Amino acid sequence: MATASKTTSASSKSTSRTRGSAKKAQPAIAEFDKDEELHAYREMLLIRRFEEKAGQLYGMGLIGGFCHLYIGQEAVVVGMQMAKKDGDQMITGYRDHGHMLAMDLDPKGVMAELTGRRGGLSKGKGGSMHMFSKEKHFYGGHGIVGAQVSLGTGLGFANKYRENGNVAMAFFGDGASNQGQVYESFNMAELWKLPVVYVVENNKYGMGTSVARASATTDLSQRGASFNIPGKQVDGMDVRAVKAASEEALEWCREGKGPFILEMITYRYRGHSMSDPAKYRSKDEVQKMRTEHDPIEQVRARLMDKGWASEDDLKAIDKDVRARVAEAAEFAQTDPEPDASELYTDILL
Repeated sequence: MATASKTTSASSKSTSRTRGSAKKAQPAIAEFDKDEELHAYREMLLIRRFEEKAGQLYGMGLIGGFCHLYIGQEAVVVGMQMAKKDGDQMITGYRDHGHMLAMDLDPKGVMAELTGRRGGLSKGKGGSMHMFSKEKHFYGGHGIVGAQVSLGTGLGFANKYRENGNVAMAFFGDGASNQGQVYESFNMAELWKLPVVYVVENNKYGMGTSVARASATTDLSQRGASFNIPGKQVDGMDVRAVKAASEEALEWCREGKGPFILEMITYRYRGHSMSDPAKYRSKDEVQKMRTEHDPIEQVRARLMDKGWASEDDLKAIDKDVRARVAEAAEFAQTDPEPDASELYTDILL
């Protein structure tokens, strides 16, 4: 559930909502109170520790197929989770574990799906890239690049048709931003004023190719300009900036003004997937991002500086998070595999 927070801007309190405006407003930063900082810290740390454990299980051969980790990008989904309201939907691509955890899905169910067990969110039949929860309004996990953008637009259409006041958040990467179906979706969403926030998680590398080599226009927040869709670039490594921008975009949609594009400038520390050695970038580049822009360390530093948490307090949080992840990993290794009869269920003919 969203919590109210103040926002500040380097220029003024007014936000740039004028369509087609070439001038960009200075990014707003949400002013977090103690509870919000601690919430963000715990949620991002859970995603980080979960993904680290998933990487370990993959290395042990307990997770098969593809496995795309979210390490480094945690502030994007947590900041949006802090801004959304109950009933808002999320849909994303195959780098989806963090989104499910942010939507309050049980880590045991997520990890068990990775290992193909009966207690997995898709009964062990979907794996890393295909998990869903209608109860939590999470609509996947999609392996086809860009497919979730069209489906997320459909969620927005359903919201408008039902007049339920909900907003769909469709996440996709910088690589998927060049897909044709993305622009078809933009056109329909603006034409019908659908409540959809398109979230471009620009982690700088679509698979192994730098966005500068793959995209003629690298300001992805402006990809909706020809459809008259407003967009904003956001520091996706700062959870406060993400929450502030998300609140603006979600409000825009709820007011019936149509879709909004948020380009989250973020970074993944691991390769595209666990099978990617990531030789297309230097170790120094990755280390610089970890040292200077890590989203979790930023929150940790603020908590310490403001006297809102001690070193022992933060160690206790980490210990609790590690225990939850260890429990999930244990469940994912001991839960039975699906019965053979499950091969014939959940099939559309």
